[in-house]
Amino acid sequence: HFGSSIERSGRAVLAPPPPLQGCRGVAPRWHPAPAMLAEQRRRRKGTVVALAGAAAVTSGTVVMAPRAFASAPQVALRRLAGRLPLAASSGVGISTAFRSNGFAGRPLFATAAIASVAAASAAAAARLASTSAVVRRTSSAAIFAARVCSRGQAARFAATASAAKKEAKQGRGGGDVGVQLEPPSGTRDFFPDEMRQQRWLFEKFREIGSLYGFQEYDAPVLEYEELYKRKAGEEITEQMYNFKDKEGASVTLRPEMTPSLARMVLQLMRSETGAIAAVLPLKWYSIPQCWRFETTQRGRKREHYQWNMDVVGVSDIVAEAELLSAVCAFFESVGITSKDVGLKVNSRKVLGAVLDKAGVPKESFAETCVIIDKLDKIGAEAVERELTTKVGLSSDVGRRIVEATRAKTLEEFAELAGVGESEEVHEMRKLFELAEDYGFVDWLQFDASVVRGLAYYTGVVFEGFDRAGTLRAICGGGRYDRLLSLYGSKKEVPCVGFGFGDCVIIELLKEKKVLPELPASVDFVVAAYNDAMMGKAMRVARLLRQAGKRVDVFPDAAKKVKKAFRYADRVGAERIAFVAPDEWDNGLVRIKDLRNFGPEVAADLKQQDIPLEDLANVDRYFVLPGAGDDGGATAEVVTPEAALA
Repeated sequence: HFGSSIERSGRAVLAPPPPLQGCRGVAPRWHPAPAMLAEQRRRRKGTVVALAGAAAVTSGTVVMAPRAFASAPQVALRRLAGRLPLAASSGVGISTAFRSNGFAGRPLFATAAIASVAAASAAAAARLASTSAVVRRTSSAAIFAARVCSRGQAARFAATASAAKKEAKQGRGGGDVGVQLEPPSGTRDFFPDEMRQQRWLFEKFREIGSLYGFQEYDAPVLEYEELYKRKAGEEITEQMYNFKDKEGASVTLRPEMTPSLARMVLQLMRSETGAIAAVLPLKWYSIPQCWRFETTQRGRKREHYQWNMDVVGVSDIVAEAELLSAVCAFFESVGITSKDVGLKVNSRKVLGAVLDKAGVPKESFAETCVIIDKLDKIGAEAVERELTTKVGLSSDVGRRIVEATRAKTLEEFAELAGVGESEEVHEMRKLFELAEDYGFVDWLQFDASVVRGLAYYTGVVFEGFDRAGTLRAICGGGRYDRLLSLYGSKKEVPCVGFGFGDCVIIELLKEKKVLPELPASVDFVVAAYNDAMMGKAMRVARLLRQAGKRVDVFPDAAKKVKKAFRYADRVGAERIAFVAPDEWDNGLVRIKDLRNFGPEVAADLKQQDIPLEDLANVDRYFVLPGAGDDGGATAEVVTPEAALA
């Protein structure tokens, strides 16, 4: 199945089979890979098996399979599984077996995780077709089939795909697999490798939050739907995962965190006076999971985690400067520089002055901003048209606003918009002056077209962008002084904050090649010499864990030492402890360091017999060459009694 997406990418390779009966063959623009052609020559009776979707665009790999694939696809795919370089996170394999006597076989589907047990399942293929970047609809698949095959074969192909879709909708499992093994579209599984990556990233978020004096908070992932319904034409209200719960309440999985923050702040507000019963300013951060039903693409999922930092109770521009500095500090902490990423900054206050001068009523301000935010998506002409038809602006005013958003500097924007040296312009200029003094002005760039798509923003707005232009907006935020008033606050409460999605930052780190390797690791593997020593080995593991060590117990008796060593290497153990009768009878445990000494270091430094009662101080028995008088200990000496306490 090769659709236009792969053709446009120019990165797929194909080893075409000999022309099939009733087919015109594959278009010559497909370039064969020499290795694949060699494989084809070895297996003259062959069938093409291609990687479709994300994996094909990534690796462009094609492998050949024997003709037996058509009659025994499960077995053939299992044999090929070890050679399929599927993308770890999104790789999928799909093939359609053609035989010389016409179309035979059914689409095959496999994920990287289950390639070895994949089944010939039309239902699974249909699920792939519904999400694949290559074959999205039965009709497009049929069009391609008609281009290269006879009419009868194309009809059979379309009929099979249609039946597969119907089967998938009815919820029938495919082949050997009784349930849908992929998570819902736009969501993710986090295997241990991905979890280590996520924990590393979240720790970076928390580290910056702590360094800037912020406190962490959280809220339920399930909120009342009305919390997000604002009447300004925002996309977010149409993207909610909303439903009626069993009590009849209209609820939704939260699409963003800021309204939850506003709800929590209102709980701290005294109803009589509107005063907040807490020390201001509130400086809070969170890393919530958010849900939006939107088109998935690179760096954008339907569920994602978002780092939020918000300041409540500060009306001065210094709050924006502090938050922008935190964003820059985070980037620097993960190896991203101002040459990689920039921050576009604008002010809705300045735009508000423009609209005021044009006679736009204040109640139309939020809706106007939401429309202007669509400039990159629908273009200037469409934005002008919506400003005229939806907001009621004259075509001349709409055109003037759009032209002003093309300004490259604050001064140019003020001149085009006719607001001169207004208070709003002075505030923006002060932000850049503060950034200069703070030391991050090289990250900032004025951009009059940035207004952000949420209606509640009222002042400075900003958006992180990839200077290479590869990725979508990396982060964004701004001032929202009136949001709490929408929810019933007796007075206006100044607020400013930003949101920072985990999906796009991971893509950015991969793109810039600064995402660290985070292999699995433990401090110790404890191995028992035989079954009789297993209980003793568990006691050793307990003592080491009480000393704060991460310990994995080797589940088999390790009479064959190499087996235990191989296991320790696979789990990334720093040291291995052997619990054997001879040492145990003398109250000792033999421990070997696997990572910290080079081959030139004497064996007696790498391996030590340590008294059982002194396992809490194991580190001081392994002295690195050149260590000081303190013995090079990496841990404080702990008494066995304290370890057991």
